[in-house]
Amino acid sequence: MDRGEFVGIRKRLNKTQKQMAQLLGTSVKAIHSYEQGWRSIPVHAERQLYFLLSRTNENPADVQPCWVRKKCPFEMKSQCPAWEFQVGDLCWLINGTICEGTVQKNWKEKIKICKSCDCFSPILSKK
Repeated sequence: MDRGEFVGIRKRLNKTQKQMAQLLGTSVKAIHSYEQGWRSIPVHAERQLYFLLSRTNENPADVQPCWVRKKCPFEMKSQCPAWEFQVGDLCWLINGTICEGTVQKNWKEKIKICKSCDCFSPILSKK
């Protein structure tokens, strides 16, 4: 996540820097540093921002589990943590999911795939 995306999400959540610091459990100075590009945004903060964004204007009736959307065969989904823990609308939040037929090595690899996936990309485009 770059500083522009961070600022954009904060604004979409309608939060001040102080409120964002409270939500992320950090200081206002850290938020300011992320937004200025002086510090990189930690993975835990990025994940929490996406989670908060995913919960805005959510209509549970519209949400399909990822394994339904992706038509995953039983052999694949039975090995996937998203299916195991029944978090198909939050598959992007869980490491170790089987996306594009394989488990990604780290968050950076995973979120890159997720950003182009129809299970996650609607979160980014919500207004």
